[in-house]
Amino acid sequence: MHHSTAPETHHDPFVRVRGAREHNLRGVDVDIPRDALTVFTGVSGSGKSSLAFGTLYAEAQRRYFESVAPYARRLIHQIGAPKVDSVTGLPPAVSLEQRRSSPGSRSSVGTVTLLSNSLRMLYSRAGTYPPGSERLDSDAFSPNTAAGACPSCHGLGSIHRTSEELLVPDPELSIRQGAIAAWPGAWQGKNLRDILEVLGYDVDAPWRELAAEDREWILFTEEQPVVTVHPVRDVDRIQRPYQGTYMSAHRYVMRTFSDSKSATLRARAERFLADSPCPVCAGRRLRPEALAVTFAGRTIAELAALPLTALDAVLASVPDSAREDAPAGGEAVRVLAGDLRSRIGPVVELGLGYLSLDRTAPTLSAGELQRLRLATQLRSGLFGVVYVLDEPSAGLHPADTEALLGVLDRLKAAGNTVFVVEHHLDVVRHADWLVDVGPLAGEHGGRVLYSGPPQELAGVAESATARHLFGPGEAEAKAEAGRGRRPVRAASGSVRLTAVERHNLRGVDAEFPLGVFTAVTGVSGSGKSTLVGQVLAREVGERIADPGFPVRRLVEVDQKPIGRTPRSNLATYTGLFDVVRKLFTAAPQARARGWKAGRFSFNVPGGRCETCQGEGFVSVELLFLPSTYAPCPECAGARYNTETLDVRYEGLNIAEVLGLTVESAAAFFAPVPAAARSLRALEDIGLGYLRLGQPATELSGGEAQRIKLATELQRLRRDHTLYVLDEPTTGLHPADVRVLLRQLHGLVDAGHSVVVVEHDMEVVAGADWVIDLGPGGGTDGGRIVAAGTPAEVAAAGGGRTAGYLARALGRP
Repeated sequence: MHHSTAPETHHDPFVRVRGAREHNLRGVDVDIPRDALTVFTGVSGSGKSSLAFGTLYAEAQRRYFESVAPYARRLIHQIGAPKVDSVTGLPPAVSLEQRRSSPGSRSSVGTVTLLSNSLRMLYSRAGTYPPGSERLDSDAFSPNTAAGACPSCHGLGSIHRTSEELLVPDPELSIRQGAIAAWPGAWQGKNLRDILEVLGYDVDAPWRELAAEDREWILFTEEQPVVTVHPVRDVDRIQRPYQGTYMSAHRYVMRTFSDSKSATLRARAERFLADSPCPVCAGRRLRPEALAVTFAGRTIAELAALPLTALDAVLASVPDSAREDAPAGGEAVRVLAGDLRSRIGPVVELGLGYLSLDRTAPTLSAGELQRLRLATQLRSGLFGVVYVLDEPSAGLHPADTEALLGVLDRLKAAGNTVFVVEHHLDVVRHADWLVDVGPLAGEHGGRVLYSGPPQELAGVAESATARHLFGPGEAEAKAEAGRGRRPVRAASGSVRLTAVERHNLRGVDAEFPLGVFTAVTGVSGSGKSTLVGQVLAREVGERIADPGFPVRRLVEVDQKPIGRTPRSNLATYTGLFDVVRKLFTAAPQARARGWKAGRFSFNVPGGRCETCQGEGFVSVELLFLPSTYAPCPECAGARYNTETLDVRYEGLNIAEVLGLTVESAAAFFAPVPAAARSLRALEDIGLGYLRLGQPATELSGGEAQRIKLATELQRLRRDHTLYVLDEPTTGLHPADVRVLLRQLHGLVDAGHSVVVVEHDMEVVAGADWVIDLGPGGGTDGGRIVAAGTPAEVAAAGGGRTAGYLARALGRP
């Protein structure tokens, strides 16, 4: 037998990658040990995710498909295998990536962790039922099944309702003047008005003068009378009479909202709807039979609303009392309550004990969601698999990172291989093996600089990670930095918030200084995002209208994607694409054919490839697996048809321009001021490696946030602006954090105010003012533990931040 084709044996303790060429990887060869914790490091955009997710995880998934079913082979053919010569020794993999499509509003903490299933079982088997009622199946306790959902709101807990105030915002107007704002415009609106006139309603009197029952009928009737209309419109046009059907404003809005295919029309209809708690179930989402069953004296809706730590306490105190009520059910109670508690344990351990089961998934941060999935995996007891994690420390206070390391160690101890893409130095130090990718981002990265035990990375000169991991003696460097920090700036005024009541904030008074850099800190769930993102931002937004208020503009920069489909990208979001399309429209070949700018848009018919309708990808639907995008077979991802690609500007066609990185585009468009400015802003913030046409679906939350920030920076205004950022350093290598901070401090030096919610103590140490929330998460949080300069907060020692901040300031 030939040696070169020796079969893979299980004795090889390494996963061996040969010739990986995904994205910017340049034929990478690397060996990574199994049954160990390996951390992939490198600056943002260096290629570490392309190696961990694009190559290793994608290859494991492809093999899984091949083994599942013959029909899956067709799909692999469509999705395409990762660009790699070979990968050997790779066990099956589980991905916990943050970029997965965001879950819908029906999914919640309970459904993500599968805790809801166990709780429903507990109610079904061991709940206390009203006398004479029959036992319900566990399905009857779920708002997502027909058996359990409240029939009035279909299990959503709230209903969309219209009201006269929403439908008729200005009662001074007459119907002819357009009092009924919710009606469609153009012909359809005139038609409805003419029908009302035929029916005998006064369309010229101010709305408020109409009789109450007439107003009620016009807006809310379910009747649809048909009448003959004799239109009197334009004198010069002969109008024929026609049969017109009346539809009330309420009915029109509800129908548009539920049936319209047009997102714009739906959004318009939504303006006339208000969410109000369902009157039948009072927002509890279940039918009355299910809400009549109790356990430990509470309904399932009440238990689902408790923080997990409180739910655990209820379950802990249960078995004894339950035995007396239902001697037969005693054993079931013990087993089911024990199962629930064993599932809640890992969630609490990862610092998420403040969440309740009914908290909906869209309100969770990417880090919270990933840690919930991680806690669920701990409980699933798989072994012999590879877990691929994407920055599990995102959104974690340094105090919670220690618990995370414990969890990663347990996954490894259970016989699994753990791959983590991570920037947090504490996690990097904890690794058994490091794979450092770089040296820089985009086309200047994509090489493996080092693969081996962490301590030996110190000798790798070109590694940015090595410089931060083993700087000149860490304590001396910190003290040096402490001495070299700029003096704390003085505030130019402040925004006061008094007696704030929201989520876990109970009567909090907070003062945010203006004209300085403020960091808000605290463990997960302490109330930072609530205070900053909801209360402060809303208060400032409302007071901007007041001429005496010092802040003239509010800019909130969050991590939500800049778009949910491959149609939106860097160029479309920043407005750069409009400039580029004008340049192409002016090119001689385009002028000769009389093409307008729309010809160069991939969102409208004309210049785009019709097979994929300009997406460059076709969606491949997989049974029981998330759908995947594969390059379009017709245009191979170029998005345009061949005629459009014939037009060139300075030698490149439009698809090639979209393929440029920000850095190359900056050189290419240097002579075009409008394009150069937005490209410079992106480069300054460390995004030079992104491609202009990179689909929004491929960007991380941190990248999306920095694109929004760059878009803001390029339209720098003189007016005093308050910038609010939620964890802007997420997804950034320490080397990139410095680049970002230079920009943020530059905004403050230009006279603006910056407020960041942040866990990175280096950032907090360089702030002018710190507000520390806590001391814990959920009900243990929601108070201001300390506020002052970084040195004052570090010395105050109240919350869990002080010690970590003191260390960052180079103090003992």
